[in-house]
Amino acid sequence: MADAGPIIGDLAAESDALDALVAALPEARWRQPTPAQGWTVAHQIGHLLWTDRVSLTSVTDEAAFAELLAAALADAAGFVDTAAEVQARRPTAELLDDWRRTRRQLHTALSAVPSDRKLTWFGPPMSPASMATARLMETWAHGLDVADALGVQRQPTQRLRSIAHLGVRTRDYAFAVHELPPPAEPFRVELRAPDGSTWAWGPGDAAQRVTGSAEDFCYLVTQRRPASSLDIAAAGEDAKRWLTIAQAFAGPPGPGR
Repeated sequence: MADAGPIIGDLAAESDALDALVAALPEARWRQPTPAQGWTVAHQIGHLLWTDRVSLTSVTDEAAFAELLAAALADAAGFVDTAAEVQARRPTAELLDDWRRTRRQLHTALSAVPSDRKLTWFGPPMSPASMATARLMETWAHGLDVADALGVQRQPTQRLRSIAHLGVRTRDYAFAVHELPPPAEPFRVELRAPDGSTWAWGPGDAAQRVTGSAEDFCYLVTQRRPASSLDIAAAGEDAKRWLTIAQAFAGPPGPGR
């Protein structure tokens, strides 16, 4: 089982980096639209707060999480947006303080979870390392929405490795949510890391291959940039199809962003 400690550390660092982007914003900038349709900066932080809180509930109170899951299934189309809207209406100082407190509680709780425990979620159950990776992915992706809205160019970090790993691991899930059979052949994925090294998954002699920038691959699997604009190439029909449907997040395929 993977050690969740380093990933939780990366999650904390990614959260702190986003916190630094929004902490000093005047109220008007919190109401600024982001590239995600209908979502302001406040919606983005509200969504992260809500998801961190739900993750904490999964760790600490399985019965309460089961109730949340039932409510989500009853309103699958609007559950997430409704939660973000409720949080976005709060005073921004209160929202920010709540996010800080909740995410730290989550990081502490995840650190104490045995590595072989499976945590219930809206998708398949996850190990604590997998949940921390999912939270890292979401924090990075929604942080990108905020940065884009504010006109800030973020520098890629080695924290992208866990997000890229999640993108690779969710290959078959992406095919399944599009009601397509998973590819029979293994894929080779080779990505250029921010420090110039190569991150690789899969057998070196695989015919189905994906290569390019690690940052751009993370843009792809979080659906934050169109594939046509990215430094990502595929060889093999299945690999090419994957680039059109890849998603590292749970739930049905969306329109992007």
